Amino acid sequence: MSGYVRTLAERARAASLTLAALDGGERAALIAAMAGQLDAQSAAILASNAEDVSHGEAAGLSAAMLDRLRLDPQRLGAIADALREVAAQADPLDGVTRSEPRPNGLVIERKRVPLGLIAMIYESRPNVTADAAALCLKAGNAVLLRGGSEARASNAAIAAALHAALRERSLPEAAVSLIEDTAREHVLELLQLSDLVDLAIPRGGESLIRFVAEHARVPVIKHYKGVCHLYVDRAADPALALDLLVDGKASRPGVCNALETLLVHRDIADAFLPPALAALAARGVQVRGCERVRAYAPELAAADEADYAAEYLDLIIAARVVDDLDQALAHIAQYGSDHTEVIATADPAAADAFVRRTRSSAVMVNASSRFNDGGQLGLGAEIGISTTRLHAYGPMGVESLTIERFVVRGAGQVRHPESQTR
Repeated sequence: MSGYVRTLAERARAASLTLAALDGGERAALIAAMAGQLDAQSAAILASNAEDVSHGEAAGLSAAMLDRLRLDPQRLGAIADALREVAAQADPLDGVTRSEPRPNGLVIERKRVPLGLIAMIYESRPNVTADAAALCLKAGNAVLLRGGSEARASNAAIAAALHAALRERSLPEAAVSLIEDTAREHVLELLQLSDLVDLAIPRGGESLIRFVAEHARVPVIKHYKGVCHLYVDRAADPALALDLLVDGKASRPGVCNALETLLVHRDIADAFLPPALAALAARGVQVRGCERVRAYAPELAAADEADYAAEYLDLIIAARVVDDLDQALAHIAQYGSDHTEVIATADPAAADAFVRRTRSSAVMVNASSRFNDGGQLGLGAEIGISTTRLHAYGPMGVESLTIERFVVRGAGQVRHPESQTR
């Protein structure tokens, strides 16, 4: 190991102690100042991003990757607004979450504290640089950022803006540390730092996340992919279901909460599938269907097992007609990724059964899969979506970057009477 990453991690770890000592108002003001710096340095950030996009196009990056990479004034403004929303949230470290007196007079408290040093390993999305920094700082953590080589200039420009806000407040720039050398061996070094890194969060394609999970000696929260389903129940409103389908698949296909599979109850197939297939075709979506779907459009490609398990991140969707809710749930159990499931139905019993019997991190009833997002769910920016069943499940906001510890308040109580000396 080169020691390059260890040095960055040691500095970031030391900075985390400074952050943990700040009060909630100071951390909020810092994040608001970071949003202001993003606005002030927007021209430099967009110029750096244009450089990255140009290199990505020349390198043949996919349309989905380029979409994740690209910033424009509206997207950059939304990043700054997300930081302001995080700054305005309640302090997650403020107060006691539980207090209970014991018969012996001890008072047992539970209180949220920072995790310490968070390592973010991500691809394409330069917004993660700002989002992760804001969320980690809000929770009193330092963050060590390793973005992908395709976003190197964008990440450096955003980090420079964040560092300017830290300098304004005489706080260590190492609180937001960027690993600018994106060589793979530095990722391996980072994943071995169990004495410094408290949690690693990979965010990107399935291959990246599996690489992190397989090589890490530090705790990892992850999700491998988002195979998200829309089930159109026999009691669905066809127009409502069509809106959910179009928004979930065609609005931004390269994101993890986009729909990848459509399941349609046989009793509503005649009413729903012809307009659904036409609407998808009009938006350039390629459908790969089972035999019963292809009966409505024989020109469609046939779906196979690989299609049902695929996260396309593209204008492609697998479709299947199912006999009933049980068959839809069995399909989701076999091919799902614990990310997001959607049911369109006017039957409360069917909705309740769907919610109870799916295990995904978010379940939508008559609402688009695209709402499985930290900002949409009231968390402000999100640091990622966890499908790991640990302390955080689903979109991870500020609270997910803290843990609860015990604080015991006493008046000299001892557990063993023989220990008393008075």
